[in-house]
This record gives sequence, structure tokens and C-alpha cells, in this order.
Amino acid sequence: MTATVTMYCTAVCPYCVRAERLLASRGVTAIDKVRVDLDPGRRVEMMQKTGRRTVPQIYIGERHVGGYDELAALDHAGDLDALLAGAG
Repeated sequence: MTATVTMYCTAVCPYCVRAERLLASRGVTAIDKVRVDLDPGRRVEMMQKTGRRTVPQIYIGERHVGGYDELAALDHAGDLDALLAGAG
């Protein structure tokens, strides 16, 4: 079983694109994208849940990973695959 990936994002965010590419390179075929640029209420939701204003904000399963930098750091440390597999 693979973990569900949810990403708060906007259409023009280069870090959102990088995060999506990194996840795809790790076998993620579906990302539940929450477009905060289209729905301001979802941006408020994101800020309340994460305490952050910037996108992307990425969840793997129920775990808030953070933004692209944190996602890349998990990958670099070798921990991303296990998290995506649902073991983290």
C-alpha cells in the first residue's frame, strides 16, 4: 500500500512543480492537489493546519512533510521511499 500524497499548491509555483517531479520519480502516480490560488478558503485551511503561508505544503498520509526543501531533504536522507510506502 502506498501513502496518499496531498499537496497544497498554486498553478505558477516552481517549487510545486519540483515537488511533483520528485514525487513522480519515486513512483507517485497520483497527487491530491489543493489549488489555494483558486480557492482562498483552502489557503486559510492550509495556514491553520501547517502554520505556514507558502506553497507547496505536502502531506504524505497524515504526516505534514513541509515544503519542497523538506521533501528533498527526506529524499536525500533516504527516508522518502519508506514514508511513501506507508511505513513512516
